[in-house]
Amino acid sequence: MNSYPHLFSPISIGQTTVKNRVFMPPISTNLAKKGYVTDELVAHYSARAKGGVGLIVTEVTTVEPTYIYLPGDMSICDDSYIPGWKKLTDAVHQYGAKIMPQLFHPAYMAFPIPGTPRLIAPSHVGPYYAKEAPRPVTKEELKVIIRQFGEAANRVKQAGGDGVEIHAAHAHGLLGGFLSPLYNKRTDEYGGDLNGRLRLTLEVIAEVRKTCGDDFIIDVRISGDEYTDGGQNLNDGIYVAKQLEKAGVDFIHISGGTTIMRGSSIPAPGTPMGSHVKLSQEIKQHISIPVATVGRITEPWLAEELIANQKTDICMMGRANLCDPEFVSKAQSGREREIRPCIGCLRCLNGIMFGKRIACTVNPSLELENEDTIKEAEEKKKILVIGGGPAGMEAAFAAKKRGHHVVLCEKEDSLGGLMRLASVPIAKQDLVRVIQYMAYKLEQAGVEVRLNCTVTKELLMQEFSDYQVIAGTGASSIAIPELTKFKQWMTADDILAGKAFPGRKVVVVGGGSVGCETADYLAPLVNDKFLRNREIIVLEMADGVMLQESGPGRSLLVQRMQKKGVELICKAKVERVDSDHIYYQKDGKECCISDADTLVFALGYQSDSQIESLLKECNVCYQIIGDAKKVGNIKDAVTAGYLAAKEI
Repeated sequence: MNSYPHLFSPISIGQTTVKNRVFMPPISTNLAKKGYVTDELVAHYSARAKGGVGLIVTEVTTVEPTYIYLPGDMSICDDSYIPGWKKLTDAVHQYGAKIMPQLFHPAYMAFPIPGTPRLIAPSHVGPYYAKEAPRPVTKEELKVIIRQFGEAANRVKQAGGDGVEIHAAHAHGLLGGFLSPLYNKRTDEYGGDLNGRLRLTLEVIAEVRKTCGDDFIIDVRISGDEYTDGGQNLNDGIYVAKQLEKAGVDFIHISGGTTIMRGSSIPAPGTPMGSHVKLSQEIKQHISIPVATVGRITEPWLAEELIANQKTDICMMGRANLCDPEFVSKAQSGREREIRPCIGCLRCLNGIMFGKRIACTVNPSLELENEDTIKEAEEKKKILVIGGGPAGMEAAFAAKKRGHHVVLCEKEDSLGGLMRLASVPIAKQDLVRVIQYMAYKLEQAGVEVRLNCTVTKELLMQEFSDYQVIAGTGASSIAIPELTKFKQWMTADDILAGKAFPGRKVVVVGGGSVGCETADYLAPLVNDKFLRNREIIVLEMADGVMLQESGPGRSLLVQRMQKKGVELICKAKVERVDSDHIYYQKDGKECCISDADTLVFALGYQSDSQIESLLKECNVCYQIIGDAKKVGNIKDAVTAGYLAAKEI
C-alpha cells in the first residue's frame, strides 16, 4: 500500500512526464574537476536516481569560462564538457529519473581565483561579499551572456539532458541580482521597475527556448519573497511567476530569502519545515503551470501533506536525499524507520566555500563505498564496542554489516551518549531522531546491545578475552578547580541532563556552541522583564561567540540570545572567584559580578583516558574512537566509528 499517493503520483512538466513529485534541488558537491563531470559525480547523482528521485536538478553549472562560482562546481561552457554530461545523464536515466543542470552566471558572487577580472554585476552594489565594488555589466556584454545561456542549454540537450533550471533567486548571481532591487540600481531598460529588472531573465528564457525547442524543460528558480526591507516581496513574486508562465516556462521553483540575509534562503536547524511553502501556496493560485516548493522538507509525511493540501505540486527535497540516497524507495515501501534522518545542520555545505567536498553529519560516507555498500570482511572476528554514543553505535553497526559478531556495552540505561544532551537545547530536537534511527539500525542488524553494563577488568579478561575492542567512551565536561569555590557551580551538561538546576542570575563561562546553546535554553522565551525571568551573562575569552561555527544555525542562535536579553561579554577572561563574586579581566581592567547565584562551566570537553589504561592493562587489541580519542562534533564521531569498523 502506498502511504503517500500524492507524493508518488506522476506529474506532467511541459511535454515530459516525471514519475513522482520528489525532485532534488541543486546542492553543491565540489566533486567536479575543473568543471568537468567526474566518475564520483556520476556515482553521487545516479545513487539518488536509483533511490527513486523523480527529477534531479544538479548543482550550479556555469555557462561561461571566466567566472568560477566554486572550485569544484560544474560547467558546460564549451563542447568539451558534453561527453561527461552524456555519461551523467545516461547513468541517471537508467533508473527512470530525469536530470537537468542549474544554469548560472556567478557575476559578483564569483570565487576570487587569482587572475579573475573585476567582477560584474547589475550595478556597482556589492558590499556584502565582494572585496571591491563590481562594475556594472554593459548591454553589449549582456547580449553575449544571453547567447551563452542558450548555447549551454543546447549542449545539455545534446548530452541527453531533459531541460535546464535558470537560477534567478536569492539576489544571487547575475540573474538573481538583476531581479532584486537590492542589487539592481540601473536606469536603462534592464533596471528600474520590476519589468525592467525581469527583462534579462525573460531574454535568457527566450534564447533557451529558441535554441532547444518545446520538448525541453525550462524551469526558473525565484525568491517568491526576499524577506528583506528593500527587496522583492510576495506581490512581486506573483507577478514574476505570471510573466514566466507567459514566457513559456514549464514549472517554477519557488524559494525565498537571499544569500546575504543568513537563514532566510537556507533554513537553519530547528526552524519550521517547508520554510517557503506560504509563497508556493499563494503563487500556485495565480498560475496554471506546476510550482515546486523547497526548504527543509525532510520527512515524507510533510511532503505528502503539502501536495495533498494544494500548497505545492512538487517538493524539492535536497538534504533529505543527500543524507539518504534511498529516501524515496524507503518511504514508498513503508520503511520510514530506516530513513537516515537529516538534522538540518548544514554540515553538508560548511566546507564548500573552502573547496572541501560535500559531507554529512549523519551519513558517514558519500563515496562509492558507504554504509550501504560496505564490503564483508574476509576474516570474521568477535568485536566488543564499549560506549553507545554516535561513534560506538556506528562502529557496531558497520562492523556487523561486515559480518563480525558484535556486542555493544553501554553503562547508561539508554543509547545516545552526549547526543542525548545535545538534543535538549532549543532547535536541536532532531538529534533525537538520529538516536532512534541508529538504535533501530542496531536492532535490525542483530547487534547484541547491553545497557546498564559497565565494562570491567573481569569482563575483559573473561567473557571478552578473545574479542577485539572498539572503545568510544566519550568525553567529560571541563571544570576549572580554582573556580569551583563559587557558592553554586555546575556544568552545562549537568543542566542539560537535569542533574542540576540553576538560579535566577547565571554566569556561563564559555561562549562556544555549548555555552551559547545553554544560555539560550536558560534565557526567558520572552524578554519582558518579568520578575521571575532569569538573567544570563556569557563570558567568552575570544573576540566573539561561536567562532568555530558558521551558517544560519549560528546566526539564528545569536539573534535569539540577543532578543532574549542574554548579555554577551567577549574578550573577557575569568581570573578568580570567591563564594559570592566572579572576577574577570576585560580591556586590561578587572570587572566583578557580585550578584550572580550560579556559575556554569561550558569550557569544552576532555577525553576519557581511563578506558585506554584498562585496555592496555588487559593486553587486548583495541581502537579508541570518537571523543574518547579526540573531542569533535557528531560528524567526527560517526565518521570515526564507520572508519574503525572498515579497518577491522
